[in-house]
Amino acid sequence: MANIRIIHHNGGFSLMELLIVIAIIGALVSIAAASYSSAQKRSRDSRRSSDIKAMQNAWEQYYSDQGGVYPTLCTASMTSYLPQGLPLDPKTSANYYANAATSCTPSTYCFCALLERTGGGNASDTSCTYAAGGNYSCLSNLQ
Repeated sequence: MANIRIIHHNGGFSLMELLIVIAIIGALVSIAAASYSSAQKRSRDSRRSSDIKAMQNAWEQYYSDQGGVYPTLCTASMTSYLPQGLPLDPKTSANYYANAATSCTPSTYCFCALLERTGGGNASDTSCTYAAGGNYSCLSNLQ
């Protein structure tokens, strides 16, 4: 009888095992990247809504202090009401009045911010005159 020698290689991985591990790691990285991107969008949209609310509070305080009149310019200097100036969009660093429909008169105002995530805006709100169908978060005068 002939002796058959079997050679064993201990301590290494086959090419197939390495490819499977690399594929699994790639899938996990892509899931994590998508989740991170979504979380960033949610965070920026939350910031936009908060900024618009701060602007609404400032304009209402101005209205109260000025005897029932809103500033006629949306870009009016509101240093005593917004000490750091008008808030900027967290992604584009543009003023909110520059990237969405806004209007200001002595008796009304409307501030809008374009949201990144769909379904979070109040585009059905008819108190503001902005581009219908957009994904905007808008607030208007309370008086």
